[in-house]
Amino acid sequence: MEEGDQVENISDVEQSHHESASENGVMLVVNHSNIQPPFSVVLATLLYCAEFVCAAVLCNVYHKTDDDIWMGSTITFMLVPAVLTQLALTFIHRDLGRDRPLVLFLHLLLLGPLIRCFEALVVYFKAGKEEEPYVTISRKIKLKKDQATPMEWEIGHSERKLATHRNAFKRTAVIQAFLGSTPQLTLQLYANIQEKYFLPVRRKSPLDGIHGECCCFGGSNECFVSVFIPVTLMVICLISITYGALVCSVLAINIRYDDYKVRLRPAAYLCMILWRGLEIATRITSLVLFSSALTYWVILVGLGNLLFFFLQPWAEFWARRASLPDNVEKNFSKLGTTVVLSLVTFLYACINVFCWSAVQLDLGHRDLIEMKQHWGRLAAYYGGRFLENSTLIALWYFYKSDFYSYVCAPLLVAQLLICYSLAVLFMLLFYQFCHPCRRLFRHNVHDCLACVCCCRRGVGGAGETHPHSYSTAATMVLAPLEPPNLQPPDLTSQLGEHETAIVEDMEVA
Repeated sequence: MEEGDQVENISDVEQSHHESASENGVMLVVNHSNIQPPFSVVLATLLYCAEFVCAAVLCNVYHKTDDDIWMGSTITFMLVPAVLTQLALTFIHRDLGRDRPLVLFLHLLLLGPLIRCFEALVVYFKAGKEEEPYVTISRKIKLKKDQATPMEWEIGHSERKLATHRNAFKRTAVIQAFLGSTPQLTLQLYANIQEKYFLPVRRKSPLDGIHGECCCFGGSNECFVSVFIPVTLMVICLISITYGALVCSVLAINIRYDDYKVRLRPAAYLCMILWRGLEIATRITSLVLFSSALTYWVILVGLGNLLFFFLQPWAEFWARRASLPDNVEKNFSKLGTTVVLSLVTFLYACINVFCWSAVQLDLGHRDLIEMKQHWGRLAAYYGGRFLENSTLIALWYFYKSDFYSYVCAPLLVAQLLICYSLAVLFMLLFYQFCHPCRRLFRHNVHDCLACVCCCRRGVGGAGETHPHSYSTAATMVLAPLEPPNLQPPDLTSQLGEHETAIVEDMEVA
């Protein structure tokens, strides 16, 4: 598990330097440390710092206006994910057993991401200046046009260190997004609606004229600050959540297709950003609108979702009668392993409350991830979530307060439903046309939709065959449920015998 994490980001290293074929048919690629910049590390650090600073400034604004409840909640959602981020970075880098007092001290000051980002940048700028021996070899299947070529990449010290930094910041980005940014965004949107900060309220003037008046406190400068700071924090939180969901999708692909070299095109990233952004924005808006009308009922909705997704992996674990994995940490006892798995399950539940996690937990598997793609669960999740959001919006529509009298409620309801439908549409487009391993699917989106339509029409007997559509013709679907283990002597023959589909190369030469 650790070795896979360390070389997971080998796609960030250029490989067009020197290639030589070995005797067993494996193409050996010797790279000369032409490493890509650690953009993901820098982006995660910037989002962490921007959200923390903006939340601290907003706490000061709430303190001046004696909004103790909003201030306390904002501080909670600012500090809890920050502390968890420090613990995650310390655990992944294994610093507790090393003599690094300055790094640990900065983690205590909640400045761990800054020093980690600085270390990654130092490694990047020093890489390639002098020859260094490789420390391990990464084996992947390079898929290009109609050929599948097994490859080996020599991983040096710099590549390995940067891979560790990238993987650590990917995990912390998910923690920050769904344990900090998501509740923070929900809180600030609810607080601003309740306090009516950035929407004018219609009041009657002494001359019996109706005109808009801002409900901000103080003068114009204070009013600007009270509007600008919460809006800025909400925008940063939405970017952080979208990035965290994007990381979840990419990590799921990398884990499921660990034997394949995966690179996503810009169109795939664009599709995922639109899918995730619309899904999260619609979900949070639906919850906030419902809570503004039926405040206490939203607690039951949130806890019900959280408990369902938290208990689901454990119920499946007990149903399989599986045993706990022993590779989470060598020094952990059974109790320690259970605590770590409970925290992972809690994070998994928090993700699924707001958006699709892209993975299913298998607590008995060594990687904790179920490798099989469950299209039925994907359809059930989005179908159930669409019905739940529609119900929440409908209840808000019937029980909304007079504050929304200046809002065209039917138009807002239609916009939210359309936005979530668009999110589902972009998700289908991603899996159908932009997924980097879409041709390894046993069935694709077009096949599933055609199957549903045929079942409803009563067409398609057991012995009846259907002509391939444009989608199935372009998607060779005879592939194993899990990526095959890379065995150099007979890998090419295995690919030919099992008619494994070939994916176009996703990297720029």
